[in-house]
Amino acid sequence: MSTPAQRVPINEERFFGKEEIIVSKTDLKGVITYANDVFCKAAGYEPEQLLGQPHSLIRHPDMPRGVFKLLWMTIEAGNEIFAYVKNMASDGRFYWVLAHVTPTFDKSGRIISYHSNRRCPARKAIEAIEPVYKIMLDVEKDYKNPNEASEASVAAVVELLTSQGKDYNQFIWEIINGMKD
Repeated sequence: MSTPAQRVPINEERFFGKEEIIVSKTDLKGVITYANDVFCKAAGYEPEQLLGQPHSLIRHPDMPRGVFKLLWMTIEAGNEIFAYVKNMASDGRFYWVLAHVTPTFDKSGRIISYHSNRRCPARKAIEAIEPVYKIMLDVEKDYKNPNEASEASVAAVVELLTSQGKDYNQFIWEIINGMKD
């Protein structure tokens, strides 16, 4: 199976139905433990090709590392997060999702896994998020170390949103609520 670094992105979009929900579950390290049929179809993989693989298998290079840094910081702290994500399918084509990622807790309140539901995002929402992701990617280009790059782009987006009087969650909710097709 090819890794994201081995696949060449193709500037052609894949789609899934507005009524469909992509569902996946991962362990604490982001290894896929469950993938529904909509996920398999959208990503272009058979279930056995996804199970046991890191969720980053579908990471598109147009996605800022900082988005995933923010995502992991949020869910590891026990909170849910919504994010617009551009994924790369097995054939190199891309597909956008509005992801809702949540931690799963055991009876004692300890995080034991993560769960993600992803829906088809509104086109206007993608248009709203792309300029922010471009800013983050531009910041990341200045760093050779991926961790430093992701930290710097998170700082840049926090600064940008703070200057607009909002935090990340407010920004995403404004897009979700104001940009429906």
